[in-house]
Amino acid sequence: MSATVGSADTVDATDPVVDGAVMRDVLGHFASGVVVVTANGPSGPMGFTCQSFTSLSLDPPLVSFAPSRTSSTWPRIRDAETFCVNILAADQEHHSAGFARSGVDNFTGVRWRPGRSGAPILEGACAWVHCRLHSEHDGGDHTIVVGRVLELAADHSRRPLLYHRGNYGLVLPRPREEVR
Repeated sequence: MSATVGSADTVDATDPVVDGAVMRDVLGHFASGVVVVTANGPSGPMGFTCQSFTSLSLDPPLVSFAPSRTSSTWPRIRDAETFCVNILAADQEHHSAGFARSGVDNFTGVRWRPGRSGAPILEGACAWVHCRLHSEHDGGDHTIVVGRVLELAADHSRRPLLYHRGNYGLVLPRPREEVR
């Protein structure tokens, strides 16, 4: 069976309206890791926090992430053409919060070393993936970025930082109240 897929802007009048708050709540049940995407540019190192990161393909080696269209950092990283995806470790919540802020030097007090192209590899990250920009695609209020993997490594002794239901770590369900 085949189907024709329209563009992201295609709207069918019969499509139901999905409430954004409900969508955020429901999809928040999917636990994700947290990454900081970094690059080095003419004004120095830069980076931003991102949850929407995934492995995309082994052959060719590709990863994907989706920065917000309102991001002021992604266009500068795009211009650098190479970047590093730092997979944060469980004890790096401070990096997640710090790199989520705009208009500040996110690298103040952050220990890092330059990767292959100078993109920062954050000290203590449980893994990192060095990439070259492969492509970008429309993703509604986000841009879907595909990176070609050039080099990667992991510290198997480190546990990843998880984000689940609006909190770091796994949120356990509340016990159900007994129905009488």
